This record gives sequence, structure tokens and C-alpha cells, in this order.
Amino acid sequence: MKLPSHGHITYCSNIHPGETWPEVLTSLQTHLPAIKLQVSPNGPMGIGLRLSNQASIELKKLGIEPFLEWMQLQGFYVFTMNGFPYGGFHRQTVKDQVHQPDWTTDERVKYTERLFDLLAKMVPEGMDGGISTSPLSYKPWWTMEQHHTVFRAATENLLKIVVQLHRYQQQGITLHLDIEPEPDGLIENSLETVRYFEEWLMPLGRKVLSGQLNVTEDEVEKIIKRHVMVCYDVCHFAVTYESPAEAMGRFLEAGIGIGKIQISSALKGNFTGNQYSREEYAKVFKSLDEPTYLHQVVARDSENKLHQYQDLPDALNYLSQPDVIEWRTHFHVPVFIESYGLLQSTQGDIREVLQLWINSPMTNHLEVETYTWEVLPDELQTDITTSIARELHWVIEQLR
Repeated sequence: MKLPSHGHITYCSNIHPGETWPEVLTSLQTHLPAIKLQVSPNGPMGIGLRLSNQASIELKKLGIEPFLEWMQLQGFYVFTMNGFPYGGFHRQTVKDQVHQPDWTTDERVKYTERLFDLLAKMVPEGMDGGISTSPLSYKPWWTMEQHHTVFRAATENLLKIVVQLHRYQQQGITLHLDIEPEPDGLIENSLETVRYFEEWLMPLGRKVLSGQLNVTEDEVEKIIKRHVMVCYDVCHFAVTYESPAEAMGRFLEAGIGIGKIQISSALKGNFTGNQYSREEYAKVFKSLDEPTYLHQVVARDSENKLHQYQDLPDALNYLSQPDVIEWRTHFHVPVFIESYGLLQSTQGDIREVLQLWINSPMTNHLEVETYTWEVLPDELQTDITTSIARELHWVIEQLR
């Protein structure tokens, strides 16, 4: 829905299971009208659409017109899409395969091109559209010696998307690809994002695109920064203990745009100054260990040094170390809940990000992304439609 002050807010439909287009459409038609009735009964509501590779192929083959007609009739519109997960995302083991195929592959390019072709037909006139994507690849797959080759291949492929989006820009359609840093991604944080733009995307872009698009190198830089931005996932940056003000300030200073803010919340445990033992914390964290998603852990010790683990099982053996004072884990929990018994959420980071946005709106796109609903412990689950509406209401209330 359009916010009174600036921009648009929605939730990401990756919370709903479904990998084929008929399954996606059924989920949208089942849940969206009831959610809209609760959060935007008198006005149109935006959709944060997630399509798998299979669903995108099916939708393009069938034709998008029936979906456009349904949205117009029901009062919906699409302004943002999630192009990070390529394949199955629910009720199966995903883990690090969420990064597969990565940006070194033609499959990732073709999938993203297809999503943009669909989005170009869906985004309302005069509105910019964005698609969030993976942080190029998954860092543990590669040795340091391979990084140069991986960055080059991924960047060359990313520039193919820039060419596509520049052509849409010439038709009056503004679209952007939003790179989403996350722990253990090839790009993990704001420093690595800025470094990627400065050491890879801009130099290679100037070399490749100036001749291909017949523009000057200065114009190439403007084109790249218009069409390649950052998806600021609050959960991901919170897990790495990055201050929102510092991270966003770093992007602003480097001239890197924020295409979308994904409003999401991680889990944390503070082991100092309370009555709970490490054994009790270990029991709670172990109950969150499930086989579907990666739950990266970043531990902070008494000297503020960070220690990173690829998944909860890798970290559990180290919880007893006395110098570790805090854990944060990648687990997209409902944003309106601040405390989970022994654990807390990183809801404070959401509040800070939204305040920064109020003071200086750096993007038109706000999207709540809570996708781990089905793997939460039973006591944290409730009716999905009501919970999505509650999340959107909570965010809107913060913005007031």
C-alpha cells in the first residue's frame, strides 16, 4: 500500500509455500484479499512477489494478462520482487543451496532477466520497480585464490542485467537490481558492498559498457548506480552487528542507492547480567536448529571481537566459552515480537532503520520479510493471515 508520507509498504510472498505458478497464484488469491481487508481496505495494496525459476517460466509462457486483470479488479499492484531464491524454498532442505545457481552462471542471469521482463509489465506507470537478489555467491564455496575469478564472472553477468535495465529506462520504465548482503554471502556487509562497487562493478562496468552502450565512462557510472542498488535486509545487518546509521551512511557516502528495505528481525541472546545458565541458552538455541534454512550465528566476545559460524550446529559447541557475551542468529522471526523467553529479537534495529527512513527516505520500497513461519516452534506460530496483517500494522504504527 502507498504510505501517506512516501513510498510503498508490503510483505514478501515467499512466506507462502508454492514453487509453480498455479501454486503461487492460489496462495495470493487465498491470503491477499483477507490481508488487504485488514491493512488497506479503502486503497490499493502492493505485492512483494516471489517467483521461483519454474513459476517465472510458467507465468511468462501462459501470459501475464489474466494476473494483471485480477490485480486490477482486486486493487493490487506489484512494485518489488524477490529474486534471491531460485528454486524450492519451503518444506525441503534449502540451506546454502539458496545461493544456487549463483551469479557466475547463465541460469541466474536468465532467471533475473525473465523476472525483470515480467516486472516491467506489472509495475504501475511512474513507479520504480526493484528485484532483490543474492550477494553474488556463497563465500564458503570458494577459496581466497578463487575469489578473483568468481567476482569477475559474477560482475560480467550482472552487467548484462544493467544493459537490460538501461533499455527499459529508455522506454520510460525505471527498474533496479538490489544486491542483498548476508552473513557468509560473497558480499556480507556494507564495507564489502562498497568495496565491490569500487573494485569490481564500476571498473569493469566502465570498460565493458562504455562501448556497448556508446556512452562516456561518467555516464556508465550513472547508469550502473541507477540500476544496481542494495537491498538492506535489517535482519542480515543486525546479525553482523552493523549499526544501521553507519551502514547507510557508508552507502550514501559511496553514492550507492538503497533500492529496498526488507524489514526483518533476527534472534539474539545476551549472556551477561541475567539469571540463565549457558545450558539453558544452549537448550533454547538447539530447539531452533531445523533442517530447512541456514541460521548463521555471529558471536560477540567481551573484547567486541566477532566470531562467525555457518549454521547453528556449528556454533552450539562454542556456547560455553566464558568470554562470549552475545549471540545473534539468522532467523527471520515476526517483527512485532520483541522477546522470546530467554532470547530477544533485533527489533531495535528495525526501529532505528525506520526512524532513519522517516528522517530521510532513501527508498520507495519497504517490505516485511518473515519467511521462517513454518519452522518456528509451535508456541510461536499463529494464523498466518492475521500475523502478516499484524506485522504490517506494527510497521505502519512505527512510521507514525
